[in-house]
Amino acid sequence: MEIKRKSYFRNGKTDLDYFESWVKKLEKSNNRKYESYEIKTSLGKTHVWGLNTQKENLDTLVVFPGARTTSLFWDFDKGLDNLDHPMRIFLVETNGLPNLSDGETPDIKSLDYGHWAAEVFDHLHIDKAFIAGASFGGLICMKLGIVQPQRVKAAFLLNPGCLQPFSLKLSNLYFNLLPIIRPSQKNVAKFLDKAVFSKPTHGLSDFSERMIIDYEVFALRLYKDKTQKPYYMEKQLEEVSIDTYLLEGDKDLLFPFQKSIENAKKHIRSLKEVKVFPNVGHGIETYAEALKYIGSTIKKYQ
Repeated sequence: MEIKRKSYFRNGKTDLDYFESWVKKLEKSNNRKYESYEIKTSLGKTHVWGLNTQKENLDTLVVFPGARTTSLFWDFDKGLDNLDHPMRIFLVETNGLPNLSDGETPDIKSLDYGHWAAEVFDHLHIDKAFIAGASFGGLICMKLGIVQPQRVKAAFLLNPGCLQPFSLKLSNLYFNLLPIIRPSQKNVAKFLDKAVFSKPTHGLSDFSERMIIDYEVFALRLYKDKTQKPYYMEKQLEEVSIDTYLLEGDKDLLFPFQKSIENAKKHIRSLKEVKVFPNVGHGIETYAEALKYIGSTIKKYQ
């Protein structure tokens, strides 16, 4: 696999130690300990968090996070409990994002991220699983679904970044660029309020919101992000044959939901259902009802 880019923490181990202490705070708040796996892939070290992973009689769900997030975002306020279905859960830390995985990445437009995801399955001894991805993670799901469809029971795409180009509307550009240019807690909080959440319907506890702000300021200041961003996969999506479910928030500034739905229906022949959540922003993986929908849909496969 050809390495296209490499991202990295500016202060090496010091920054990784900070991230690990951040994880411990989340564990304490949620009163649970995440299992931890470090595996060797074509992109270097890949880190995976887990819950119930030794219970092999359960359904398996593999999660891929959005850009500039960690897969642990899915469990703020014990969000994974909203699945309401006992499962083995693997939270993959995608290489090239600010986490404990190495920063090497392939060409985003190749299928190599799909081959990498299949490697992750191999190393974790996962034969077949349900997969879910938010934003950037939705693109990973589609790549895996193309290269090894036999490994996927169904895919859940949450405000995915592969169904249209990033919105160039001025309001979206402003709120996204503001914390990048000036990575302060105030500017990150404004970005969360305007783009990620849609309060009062879609939000988190004060503790969890503070955790996101701390993480984002940390990542923006200390992670040298050279990873290519998601793109509209367009005709590549016509190669997808796995059951696919699209979950959209109607307040997503980054990828407006109407266009994503239109393109999904146009290109994904195996699209099973589209679910739109009113008054939900881009960070739909933190929305309880979206997780409930995933859990209830998985139950139907019994």
